[in-house]
Amino acid sequence: MALPRVAVVGYPNVGKSSLVNRLSGSREAVVHEQSGVTRDRKEIETEWSGRSFLLVDTGGLDLTDRDELAREVQRQARTAQGEADAIVLCVDSRAGVRPGDEELAAELRGAPVPVIVAANKVDSAASIPDAAEFHGLGLGDPVPVSAAQGLGTGDLLDRIVAALDEQVDAEANDAEDREVRLAVIGRPNVGKSSLVNAFLGQERVIVSERAGTTRDAIDTALEVDGRPVTLVDTAGLRRRGKVAGTVDWYAQLRSERAAERADVAIVVCDASEGLTSADLAVAELAMKKGCATVVALNKWDVTGTDLEDAKDRAAARLRLRPEVLTVSALSGRGIQRLLARSLDLADRAAMRIPTPELNRFLADVTAARQPPAVRGRRLKFLYMTQYGTRPPRFSLQVSDRSRLTRDYGFFLENRLRERYELQGVPLVIDYRGREDRRERDGRR
Repeated sequence: MALPRVAVVGYPNVGKSSLVNRLSGSREAVVHEQSGVTRDRKEIETEWSGRSFLLVDTGGLDLTDRDELAREVQRQARTAQGEADAIVLCVDSRAGVRPGDEELAAELRGAPVPVIVAANKVDSAASIPDAAEFHGLGLGDPVPVSAAQGLGTGDLLDRIVAALDEQVDAEANDAEDREVRLAVIGRPNVGKSSLVNAFLGQERVIVSERAGTTRDAIDTALEVDGRPVTLVDTAGLRRRGKVAGTVDWYAQLRSERAAERADVAIVVCDASEGLTSADLAVAELAMKKGCATVVALNKWDVTGTDLEDAKDRAAARLRLRPEVLTVSALSGRGIQRLLARSLDLADRAAMRIPTPELNRFLADVTAARQPPAVRGRRLKFLYMTQYGTRPPRFSLQVSDRSRLTRDYGFFLENRLRERYELQGVPLVIDYRGREDRRERDGRR
């Protein structure tokens, strides 16, 4: 059976041949700084995740060039597109969107096969948001890659294989099927191990009234409605100064690393004491580790704590605005609801919001409250897109980043949480001004 073909097309000198070489792990495609080196089609077999296919390197498509040789190169490239099972449109992230890219994108939007935008020359993590500009081509989420450094090429190959296998909603399916890690964290003796045992329905970890019984991060696997889940019971978290030089210092480090590796941190508090400053510090730690957070008031069956007061404290003191739930590890009250909410929170941290929807949100926010004027000029929001998940990462293109105020930044973040029910999910909003690109281009 013939191998499926993936045509790599784009404007001249955007790095198509370098990308083909990187994806195939070969040096078969000729690479040179001079523009227009590739003219004929070249097919290179490669394999990823057990799927073999042909990468087709093509000549640069400059639709304004009427030279006879250029027109023949264009014909060869169009032939490759017509025979392809998927198309990779390679663009130059350093140069930004050029008229040639827009013309090609307009042509490819009507293609009968999947089209993936590869934003090449993203040579460092700091340059990843530059790829967001290519959402405007109307071909879906661009993949930031570096043919020179190899950054993002695995993600691009994943997208190619998904397109070839006709996985219409592969990303959503991955989010549903993948294992979720839930770290149970909190101060000593608030009932973390009891809560883990309640989740499991058995005495899996040692429970004692003595504080500090658990000294390691203990992973336990379970299945919830066919979905794999790993519960991590951790040692109680104290201020580092109190455990320095003791065996608990290492337990503290393991707990912090468990939070860093988790999708969701369940911050367990003793309901009889209410939501204390130490509990808030633990939740703050989870946020800094990039972990989604839900607060569980344990021992609810033996307390008269004011739930609304605890919710108000969490909303006022914690930037993530996490949900506060009441549970009892002893009686089992609220256990299943806490587990279900935690899994839902993991899914929300992994979801991707379409760019058109984000820009509608941006228009609604600015209509409700205009950004403040700074030095007589008002900040303008150009467009917004999401470029990462777990936690969600957004790039927001603005006219001048120096005109953004702290208060308005928090306002926009809070409205984003309300709109998409992201309470308890850390959000990264990267504001990119026009001056950022000019500065980077000057350095280059």
